[in-house]
Amino acid sequence: MSIVVVGSVAYDTIETSGGGKDDALGGAATYFAVAARFFAPVSMVAVIGEDFKSEHERMLAERGIDIRGLERHQGKTFHWHGRYHEDMNKRDTISLALNVFEGFNPTLLPDQQRCDYLFLANISPELQYRVLSQVNSPKVVAADTMDFWIQNARPQLMKLIEKIDILTVNDEEARMLSGEHNLVRAGRAVLKMGPKSLLVKRGEYGVLQFSKDGMFAVPAYPLEEVVDPTGAGDTFAGGMMGFLARNGRVNESILRTAVVYGSVMASFVVEKFSMDRLLDLSWAEIEQRYRAFIELTDSHSTKWNSPS
Repeated sequence: MSIVVVGSVAYDTIETSGGGKDDALGGAATYFAVAARFFAPVSMVAVIGEDFKSEHERMLAERGIDIRGLERHQGKTFHWHGRYHEDMNKRDTISLALNVFEGFNPTLLPDQQRCDYLFLANISPELQYRVLSQVNSPKVVAADTMDFWIQNARPQLMKLIEKIDILTVNDEEARMLSGEHNLVRAGRAVLKMGPKSLLVKRGEYGVLQFSKDGMFAVPAYPLEEVVDPTGAGDTFAGGMMGFLARNGRVNESILRTAVVYGSVMASFVVEKFSMDRLLDLSWAEIEQRYRAFIELTDSHSTKWNSPS
């Protein structure tokens, strides 16, 4: 089943206590698409500048990602420069240049309008709603947002939330959106705003999923070292939506499995800078880590049942 992702393509300058990388390929749509393509066909809608490297276009195309929706405009590609604290759950934006992304006005191609799965990455809720209005009858629509839109475009965001199936936010955004400090209360309050499911990303603490059928908690996969958390949330979304599209239908059990696959994908991307780990990742590694993830959380695993 086909997926369309609408969002940013960027070049990132990343600094951590362990090193850094200049002009690394990034952007929400990029991380999402590279992760989701392991599961299902993906089509990107984004804007790039004259400086966007042909090698990066080739890399996306060689992975079977549909890049017809990449519009090249005069000017430079969106650029973000971030510095992570020792605690990598915290970071500072050193500089941000929207460049061609400032005038981004996404228009879907006719076949993209017939997509089954739509992911609205972190752009203004007004643009997200405009894209949603172009899609005919999608099976699942998911959207991401951030604190800036919650504070400065709340009416437009609320209008969007009423129309989508899955909303993804981090824990602080869930609190800000709901006005509740307790995450359980916050999750239930956001569900009343319209989405069928809410996914609260909590960094190294995992993900909380809320739906009318209950709550599901997924831990983060334990790693000895996190190199670069940039793009982890978008990679999570790519894995999650990719699994839903691969399965072709959605119920509570399938969504919970999709959340685990999303967490698995996020655990890989943080192992190297930018999306380097995703680019050398194999499906066998994904399946192996998925099984390890299940074993990690299953107290009744047959591995621990010795014969009587």
